[in-house]
Amino acid sequence: MASYIERRKFLATLLGGAAAAWPLAARAQQRAAPVIGFLGAVSSTQTVHGFVQGLKDAGYVEGENVTIEYRWADNQLDRLPTLAADLVRKQVAVLVATGGAAPAIVAKAATATIPIVFTAPDDPVELGLVASFSRPGGNLTGVDFLVGELVPKRLELLRELMPAMTNVAVFVNPANPARAEAQAREAESAAGRMGLRVRIFNAGTGSEINMAFATLARERPDALLVSPDPLYVVRRVQLATLAARHAIPTSFSNRDPVEAGGLVSYGPNITDAYRQAGAYVARILRGAKPEDLPVMQSSKLELVINAQTALRSYSLAPTR
Repeated sequence: MASYIERRKFLATLLGGAAAAWPLAARAQQRAAPVIGFLGAVSSTQTVHGFVQGLKDAGYVEGENVTIEYRWADNQLDRLPTLAADLVRKQVAVLVATGGAAPAIVAKAATATIPIVFTAPDDPVELGLVASFSRPGGNLTGVDFLVGELVPKRLELLRELMPAMTNVAVFVNPANPARAEAQAREAESAAGRMGLRVRIFNAGTGSEINMAFATLARERPDALLVSPDPLYVVRRVQLATLAARHAIPTSFSNRDPVEAGGLVSYGPNITDAYRQAGAYVARILRGAKPEDLPVMQSSKLELVINAQTALRSYSLAPTR
């Protein structure tokens, strides 16, 4: 009888210990899911959708077998170092830097050990992010959006719409000085080769955009080229509305302002570019090293013309 009672106690203790261990095992398994740090200049549903789809295509589903910690600077670029440092302290498995060159530059300064996947609008070699496209070196790789290199093509498209074009205004964001200077140089160089006169406007806030358009209304340039910058995505409705109000044909680097009523855009398909970034993160989670992953270039470029805006505001017949 005594041995039977002792066996009952032993089994009860064993089962009780196992039951107590089950929640601990479940929590340990949950903690084992890799954590991705996502550092962005501005919040963007389009960006996140493409990135998450790239992960999913590779077998990583947010909330199931991978966790994403999002940190958005809300276009206040001086917040980026603090946000990046927070993600580094959390020892994320991969750090993703998006929304222009600034997040990538800040991420590189924040860690030399955590793998970084960037999305850059300008040449990442010139930015000092990687040693070369084919052999990045260090702990960074990513996707080059090519938007800086597309300025000549965007000017050519404007001239196709307006063959008599001679004067072009260009908006740059002075809050992002490295890109503003690079875009101004590229626009001036491309315009010079085409025999166009160009004037650069520093438009880094909503009020500066209003003041710039007030000047454009007086000076009447033939067209406006808005340089690629997260600010101009946030301010897309303001830009499209003012361009239409003052009848200034305007070129953008992505489709969002055109969908808001702007005239034309030419640039990478943002969703697809971030899908590429998600695919690279998945490869790193599986053990690949950034130094062995060549920097990719946007694989899909798209021309978008708002036909209603072209006919209503500018009496232009869109090119075929």
